[in-house]
Amino acid sequence: MSRQLPVFEPAHPAGWVTLAAHFKAVIQQDKLAWMLIGAWALGMISLPIILWTVGDDLLPVGVTTTTALQAAAVITVLGKAWGWRRTILSISTIAVLGWLIEYIGSQTGIPFGAYEYSPRLQPQLAGVPLLIPIAWFMLLPCAWSVASGLAGSRRWSFALLSIAAFVAWDLFLDPQMVLWGFWRWLQPVGYFGIPWTNYLGWALAALLMTLVVRPPRTVLLPLLAIYGLTWFFETFGLLFFWGLVGPALVGGVVMGGFLFAVVYQLYRQHTA
Repeated sequence: MSRQLPVFEPAHPAGWVTLAAHFKAVIQQDKLAWMLIGAWALGMISLPIILWTVGDDLLPVGVTTTTALQAAAVITVLGKAWGWRRTILSISTIAVLGWLIEYIGSQTGIPFGAYEYSPRLQPQLAGVPLLIPIAWFMLLPCAWSVASGLAGSRRWSFALLSIAAFVAWDLFLDPQMVLWGFWRWLQPVGYFGIPWTNYLGWALAALLMTLVVRPPRTVLLPLLAIYGLTWFFETFGLLFFWGLVGPALVGGVVMGGFLFAVVYQLYRQHTA
């Protein structure tokens, strides 16, 4: 039987003190996940240093390492909360669907638009970097946790909020990955050179994965922390290191809106 992580429930009035105590309890119950989150955060901090000191050639290695660490942290959290059998089945489903959607997309332009991967990210399977399916499940469960805090038990509200919270991340990601030369759009129009169809494709893919996996609607603090740190690193990095001011501001407002909404909702629960 899996050991459940603490989830948020309405508590006696204690405000931020209660939240802090809950946060401390979660860290003590899943130290491995928090160690992986810490290692991932250090890796994210090191990416600009790698670029400045070593050069662009090692950037794919840094991105692969940080993606793997973030995914490992998410899997560790879900393993404790959901049980390892369900977690492995869910992650495998997302990985297979993610690769299949990306393969179809890169070959046909459906549903994202016409794009192609560069050889920078290796290894690849049928032209799709194997890192890409991993990237799908390194943040989608975090979006599920955000949606759980906002939608409660309302199924379709949960699904729609999950999609929106997840797609908000790509307001940062796609412009950044194009800048780094990991893929390119054949018709670079729309949102800072990213076709709007890309975001529709992300929404449809996230909806499919959410409906197939049917995740438990629980708020897991480590996943909210990953979502929040992702927002911070993307906003700060694109604004001050990568020269993508527009995506930094838009993504910062949209993804930050979901983050602060769920934090405020949890705060209200603990002061009700």
